This record gives sequence, structure tokens and C-alpha cells, in this order.
Amino acid sequence: MRFKSRQQNSQVPEVNLVPMMDVLMSVLTFFIILSMSLTGQRILNVNLPGIGQGESQVEAVQPLEVGLNNQGEILLNNQVISKTQLAREIQSYLAQNPEGVVTLKADRTLPYRQVSQLLVEMRDVGGANVSLAIERN
Repeated sequence: MRFKSRQQNSQVPEVNLVPMMDVLMSVLTFFIILSMSLTGQRILNVNLPGIGQGESQVEAVQPLEVGLNNQGEILLNNQVISKTQLAREIQSYLAQNPEGVVTLKADRTLPYRQVSQLLVEMRDVGGANVSLAIERN
């Protein structure tokens, strides 16, 4: 009988999590505000150059845009050209603009295989400077 009375008197301690969560949220808020205020600080005695300053200015190179219409014709400057003419144009463009980009704009109704084949042929000539243009909807 003593054993039963002992169990009834013993209580499991309760942990109230609400005050602990309040403290944690306050600390988290403090660190978020502190990190946001520190990111915009400037370094003393350092003046960064502006866009128009400096001796070397990088000019934006116009990409060479190649078209592939729905009949499968290759277009450059709105004129139909052959694959060999395209290869020569890409080589001369990249010789003048080593950092230039050659972009293929293909009609969306064309089979992917046909577009992919021309893109591979262009990459054989232009390397990593060749890309495929897409349109956002």
C-alpha cells in the first residue's frame, strides 16, 4: 500500500516551452537585424571606381545572330546562306571578336533534331561561344 501512495504523490515535471520559444525568437530577430545592417557598411578610405571611370572600358560586343526559319533555311542578316558560308562568317566574327557570342534563333515549329544538328555544326566551328536562343512565355 505504501508503494501506491508513493506513485500518486510523485509528479512528472512540466516544461513550459512558450517562454523558451519567445527568447529564441527574440535572439533570432536580433541577429537578423544585425546582419542586415552590417551588409551595407562601407570600408573606410576606399573609393570604388564608377562605371565610366578607369582606363579600360569594356565595350559590349553585339552577338552574331543566325536564324533558322520554318523551311529549314539558314538566315544571316535576313539573307539565306549555306552551311559553308555560315562557317566562314562564324570564323571571321570570332576572329574579330574573341569574346563574342554566336546565337542561333530557330523557329519553334522545326523538329528538334534539325535544330540540334545545326547547333552541333555551329559549335564545331565556334566552340563554347555558340548558344541557342529561347523565348520566355
